[in-house]
Amino acid sequence: MRALIAIFAVASLITFSTQPQADAAEPQAGTTERTIPAAAEASLEQPVILRDVAAIGGNLVHLGDLFINAGDKALREVGYAPAPGRRMVFDARMLYRLARIHGLEWTPMSLQDKAVIQRESTVVSGADVEDRILAALPENGIDADNVDVELNNPMMKLHLPVDAAETVEVEALNYSAGNGRFNAIVTIPGDGLSVRRARVSGRVHRISDVPVLARRVLRGDIITERDIDWLQLRSGRIPNNTVLDAASLIGLSPKRTLRPGAPIRISEVQQPVLVSKGAHVTLVLETASMVLTARGRALQNGGRGDIIQVTNTQSHTVVEGVVTGAGTVAVSHSGATAIN
Repeated sequence: MRALIAIFAVASLITFSTQPQADAAEPQAGTTERTIPAAAEASLEQPVILRDVAAIGGNLVHLGDLFINAGDKALREVGYAPAPGRRMVFDARMLYRLARIHGLEWTPMSLQDKAVIQRESTVVSGADVEDRILAALPENGIDADNVDVELNNPMMKLHLPVDAAETVEVEALNYSAGNGRFNAIVTIPGDGLSVRRARVSGRVHRISDVPVLARRVLRGDIITERDIDWLQLRSGRIPNNTVLDAASLIGLSPKRTLRPGAPIRISEVQQPVLVSKGAHVTLVLETASMVLTARGRALQNGGRGDIIQVTNTQSHTVVEGVVTGAGTVAVSHSGATAIN
């Protein structure tokens, strides 16, 4: 009896084990099949990849800034970020050590592998610093009327955290009235509540308003009030013999064509030519009791008030006189003989 039971049990076991595999895989009625979503499965299979370059705005570097597909470890902090506007490099050894510490399956391909972290920033230009120092001059008892500020390094840039207010303050200012030079310490916001300081230097220039032409004026044209415009120039950059009074330009005439917007030298303008060289003129000698006139030929160009030489066309005597009007030259008593 025992032998029969044993044989039956073995046969049953053989029958169960030889059933098709597909039948064993089919779910039983009344049960729910559990599957892994395709997206999650793909995510699990994505390899960890080195991120060559990353731009960050905060003051901390995270694991996800260095590696792609770091999963739930991406937000782990691995160090402080560089200063705003600066960069830092993680070499292959450091990256491998961080991957081991945080359990990432990543190995460098070579010792040349690296990750560069660039800290984003808000840029304060040299012009912004110059404006702030200009505003600070009166606060330090310095006359700021008609002045301009120039930094020794006008191309300088100050970098602020991206989330900081764009403020520049002048903490200290030393100024020499003799040569206009200054040294200053400016402060800008840093990370958190910290403050960064920078030393700057430069010069304060006095500004002058210089009359210039508003349009192109040709040789021989008369300059009028409507032709005058103004240009602000640093006093040290105004050329010698520059006309600084607009009233003294009105009524004058260029000796050559003058372009607009440029300072005008005294030597570039003259009284309008009222007498042209070779032209016939009237010589006038005037006394308290009489007026004598004679015909002459001008040997020089002349404007009002200019002294020129004139030949008497009758006596061929050369006399000097002052141009008083168009085609008119006044001679003094010493020229009376020449007129006669």
